[in-house]
Amino acid sequence: GLAGKKVVDIGCGGGLLSEGMATRGAEVTGIDLSEKALGVARLHLFESGQKVDYRLTSAEDFAAENEGAFDIVTCLEMLEHVPDPASTVAACARLVRPGGHVFFSTLNRNLKAYVLAIIGAEYVLNMLPRGTHDYAKFIRPSELVRHCRNSGLDTVELTGLHYNPLSRTYSLGGNTDVNYLIHTRRPE
Repeated sequence: GLAGKKVVDIGCGGGLLSEGMATRGAEVTGIDLSEKALGVARLHLFESGQKVDYRLTSAEDFAAENEGAFDIVTCLEMLEHVPDPASTVAACARLVRPGGHVFFSTLNRNLKAYVLAIIGAEYVLNMLPRGTHDYAKFIRPSELVRHCRNSGLDTVELTGLHYNPLSRTYSLGGNTDVNYLIHTRRPE
């Protein structure tokens, strides 16, 4: 469970995950480099009455001030938008305490991901604004596992993250062709 855990949500955006974890009893800090996104998060937080500490900062700067301070670090759907994913992964690894958990999700770099995530989601279904993703920044699972290993994180599980546009539901499964989630742990 999350009750009583110190959690940092890297690239928290509008705060949906941050607030959800706070609802489940976690002490949550959400960081992002977008003042606009943090404004949305703070407004939603005001309406919900939850407690989340939102900060405008980068993962690297925050890690320099908070090394080993968190039980759990989340960095979801952000790595494909940063200039140096390995640096962000390393910052996440520095933030988590020994024995703590770090979760990443991102997009795989292959033809199927390009067709579904860019052409499908941005141009056909208009689920995301056009230009949201740059295919060259997508990250193969092997590359992310290597970044994690180089940062001192052990991979616990790698699983696919699937969206069904007809039923508008998400599910987890073995297929990592498009979106995927990786659970890592910093050794004791």
